Amino acid sequence: MDFAPLLASFGIIILAELGDKTQLAVISLSSKRKSKSVFIGALLAFAVVDGLSALAGGAIAAVIPAFWIGIGAGIAFIAFAIYTLASDNIEKPEVNDRPLAVASTFSLVALMELGDKTQLASISLAAEYNAPIMVFVGVTLAFVVLVGFGVALGMAISKYVPLRYVRIGSGLLFIVFGVLFIWSAVSGVKLF
Repeated sequence: MDFAPLLASFGIIILAELGDKTQLAVISLSSKRKSKSVFIGALLAFAVVDGLSALAGGAIAAVIPAFWIGIGAGIAFIAFAIYTLASDNIEKPEVNDRPLAVASTFSLVALMELGDKTQLASISLAAEYNAPIMVFVGVTLAFVVLVGFGVALGMAISKYVPLRYVRIGSGLLFIVFGVLFIWSAVSGVKLF
């Protein structure tokens, strides 16, 4: 069995995604939500978007124009920012918010990944190696590491920074990304 596709996929995705906007989103989300829910939601989103890209050879990107992906992602970011900034709940929720946290994390990360460099890398690697399953395994393992790191960092931030400031910082970060996504889609200049 040739492990080159798995190892190449793992290494390329780790390098491409480290410090990327989706990892920043995972860090931000896990500073406000239950870490297990954010981990599950983000990992499912990465597996669906990048996994389907590897397995289907880019069918998602071929069906949805990049313009609409950018507009959708921008609107989602701005809506999430408004929700975050308007929230009066300054304390970490004690209730079981798992379904909402998983769904909102999944939606946000999935929209962010559509047309992203890691999705394109998954498509390219699957085509180059003609080994979509090994590429999928490598990509998924990379995201397990990256999402785990992001969630741990988000939890650490929430312990040392008051939640009010985390909420404001997260909201502002989401607004910036939302505006950049929309500007990128409208102007045709690829920022991410």
